[in-house]
Amino acid sequence: MTTFHLPDLGEGLAEAEIIEWRVQVGDRVSVDQPMVALETAKAVVDVPAPFAGTVTALHGAPGDVIATGAPLIDFDAGTLVGTMPATGGEELLEPSPRDTHEARRAPAAPAAPSARAAAAPAARALAKRLSIDLRTLAGSGRGGLITIEDVLGAMRTTKPAAAVAAQAAPPVRQPLRGARRTMHQTMTTARDQIALSTVCDDADVEDWQEPGNYMPRLVRAMVRGAQAEPGLNAWFDADEDSRALHAHIDLAVAVDTPDGLVVPVIRDVAGKSPQQLAAALDASKQAARARRLTPQDLRGFTLMLSNFGSLAGRYATPQVVPPAVAILGVGRLRREAVVLDDAIVARRRLPLSLSFDHRCVTGGEACRFLAAAIADLQKPE
Repeated sequence: MTTFHLPDLGEGLAEAEIIEWRVQVGDRVSVDQPMVALETAKAVVDVPAPFAGTVTALHGAPGDVIATGAPLIDFDAGTLVGTMPATGGEELLEPSPRDTHEARRAPAAPAAPSARAAAAPAARALAKRLSIDLRTLAGSGRGGLITIEDVLGAMRTTKPAAAVAAQAAPPVRQPLRGARRTMHQTMTTARDQIALSTVCDDADVEDWQEPGNYMPRLVRAMVRGAQAEPGLNAWFDADEDSRALHAHIDLAVAVDTPDGLVVPVIRDVAGKSPQQLAAALDASKQAARARRLTPQDLRGFTLMLSNFGSLAGRYATPQVVPPAVAILGVGRLRREAVVLDDAIVARRRLPLSLSFDHRCVTGGEACRFLAAAIADLQKPE
């Protein structure tokens, strides 16, 4: 028997949650055949088979959290020819004490699990949150696969009855998983490590020809800010008491999704045209909401942007995530009365909130960054 252990699906990822098994005990699998859908920090990953052989055991059921390095699936004697990292025989990985503790949370799956409706991972997760039985749905996807649209259609047709039942139903306790669990861990760490400070101001954007999609303008303004104060496009290492100033700007852009906050990274934003920025921003947003992001799409950012005003809000204290040292929060574009040349006039205003890590960024540096960003935003084009 050969045991395949959960590999590191991205640098430093300590665990992954089982979303759906693609194989069952007794199945004969070929090399690189998808075995299981796993949700990492903020992406769903299909793990391929590194062996050609017969599945003899599944270590975990959907919803279980498996530690990196813990047993995932057993095969009969097969030949390792795939590319995924794995160990077998007497060379099995020994998980760390923390991993062993986490692995105990995932009991082995039964040898003969009940039949499950064929559904896309995102559709299965949505159905679980809405308490919709996938076995009652007819899939509209290829081969009868149940899609998100099928689940949403079922929600619309069953909503009145569900609303009546909810009046007497107790609160539903939902474990934080996937993106929400990662948000909890990341924000807790950031809160405990960073000396957070925030400075706020407004940009007068009355001279914009047409606001439309102004995300590329926001990105360009942040580039101008970083050029004025490179210390905000940096990483801080508290252990070494040093900071690393980056020549390039890899911008993390917050995206609100039904599964929680996702923050994909746009690489080298300073080298992109407005059209390229618009395309990259749209592609990352769509990938985040479809859960198609890879771990590489989420790491290595040097600066952060949160356009929360697309939903609501004026000012905020956005949280910096280490090792980055700054994040710009953008409130809702609005018209308001201001004094201009001793007259009260209505102007379009864009509220801005710049949070920074005061351990390595001074208030003056933050203000100069914000002033440069505002000056760029206030240009007509």
